[in-house]
Amino acid sequence: MRMTRYFLPTLREDQASAEIISHKLLLRGGFIRKVASGIYNFLPIGFRALKKIENIVRAEMDRAGALEILMPMVQPAELWMETGRWQAYGKELLRFKDRKEHDFCLGPTHEEVITDLVRKEVRSYRDLPLILYQIAPKFRDEIRPRFGLMRAREFIMKDAYSFDADEEGLEKSYQLMYETYERIFKNCGLKFRAVEAHTGAIGGDVSHEFMVLAETGEDTLAICSACGYASNVELTPAILGEKYQGEPKKPLEKVYTPGVRSAKDVADYLGLPVSKITKTLIYIVEEKEPVAVVLRGDHEVNEVKLEKILSFRAFRMAREDEILKLIGAHPGFLGPKGLKMKVIADKALEGYPNFVIGANEDEYHYLNANLGETFVPDLIADVRKACPGDLCPRCGAPLDFTKGIEVGHIFKLGTKYSSVMKATFLDKDGKEKPFIMGCYGIGVSRVLSATVEQNHDENGIIFPWQIAPFHIALISLDKTLKEEAEKIYHKLQSHYEVLFDDRDERPGVKFKDMDLVGIPLQVILGKSYKEKGEIEIKIRKNGKRAYTKLDQLEETIEKIKEELLFERI
Repeated sequence: MRMTRYFLPTLREDQASAEIISHKLLLRGGFIRKVASGIYNFLPIGFRALKKIENIVRAEMDRAGALEILMPMVQPAELWMETGRWQAYGKELLRFKDRKEHDFCLGPTHEEVITDLVRKEVRSYRDLPLILYQIAPKFRDEIRPRFGLMRAREFIMKDAYSFDADEEGLEKSYQLMYETYERIFKNCGLKFRAVEAHTGAIGGDVSHEFMVLAETGEDTLAICSACGYASNVELTPAILGEKYQGEPKKPLEKVYTPGVRSAKDVADYLGLPVSKITKTLIYIVEEKEPVAVVLRGDHEVNEVKLEKILSFRAFRMAREDEILKLIGAHPGFLGPKGLKMKVIADKALEGYPNFVIGANEDEYHYLNANLGETFVPDLIADVRKACPGDLCPRCGAPLDFTKGIEVGHIFKLGTKYSSVMKATFLDKDGKEKPFIMGCYGIGVSRVLSATVEQNHDENGIIFPWQIAPFHIALISLDKTLKEEAEKIYHKLQSHYEVLFDDRDERPGVKFKDMDLVGIPLQVILGKSYKEKGEIEIKIRKNGKRAYTKLDQLEETIEKIKEELLFERI
């Protein structure tokens, strides 16, 4: 492809609306352009990269025996009503009516549609196992779309669904998809980790997320280097590694704490570590029942764990006016002593002597509170996020924490959808049974964004060879070398995807654009070629350069390509 015939509108400056590096670089590099909040055009170079990812996904899914189909983005409400998700899914489900006043939605996922298809067409155990998948747009009406493709409203997703006759079959399908996902992300050239995860709105009993490791990731991962345990921190059991020092219990003492609301401010005011301060948070369950959660000031509530404790009932943080009405004090001065509501205390408070609690009176706290004496909670439970210093739930070694970007998620659904939708088959004994299902998703467009988050420098994107929109940028720096450049262009095109920068531009402009869009190799015709007949090859990943004669050009490129693919450079 020639730059003079290509549509590649690069930008020199970051856009004000872009917050993270992938959003900035995909905009600057001419990969995407915003249409509306969370909705983007893919420009030619962005579409090429997207298709590279799709092709890797498709090849591995086909290799696993999955069959590709295409389902509609527009889905009838009746199917969602069968599973109860029409009401439960929330405002992320974009609902609308057609001209006949029938209710529809734009599909954020396709469990209902695929289950309806299979219940109509598959009747016998002889047709199982079956794995169907598609690569198609999805729409989720995010309340705060941000970070470009990372949290878009419309996005490209690969979603697959397995149907088995029994749990043993589901286990095989699940393991097959787990291994397939590992190959997909490896073939995309990404550093990733599979972790145990929360099933969320999709449902089911078991799930794993596939996380691209990146400092800018929104998710925190807990990893044990000793035994290999790994999970999303929202699912990680919080096992305190700290051993509390024995100290005599002191008498409760009410103290004046003017103007200090946060745990840190209270700690600073009292001259204590923040771990000695507790915070009491009020939640409203199903819009009627107040519940208090008490935990150390240096810990955070894990709302995924809290959701399970509350039997998956809907809940939210109480507003300040609600707290004032319930307790008569402002947030920051709340404590569990004397509360007339259910109190849940985090397990880390067990055996912790003489901590600080709010007095449920503005400007006052209590010193020397003790669990079981100052107050008796209704429940003591693991309700916090695991954090540095906590121990592995498998082997007891200290956990490490890192950031990740979710690019894939697999679920064991069981009969969650097949039972309520009466999707059944006849087993070998002629008995009617519900399908045992699994669900497997990859955010294809998010993989593009995650790739950039993991692979960039101050000059732009550094694409892995496997999903680079072009493999080689051919750059001619001298008009007198036009004929030689054309010959090399045609020579390379037969084996590689080449972007030929044949523009009448300054060398600096050409180099900046090619660095920005992240093409793995730059083949340069300039001073070295004129003086020595040597073609310069710049490796985008590390800036290293190689020089070769024309008759050895492809051999040299192949050697560098192999080193890039096997991460030897």
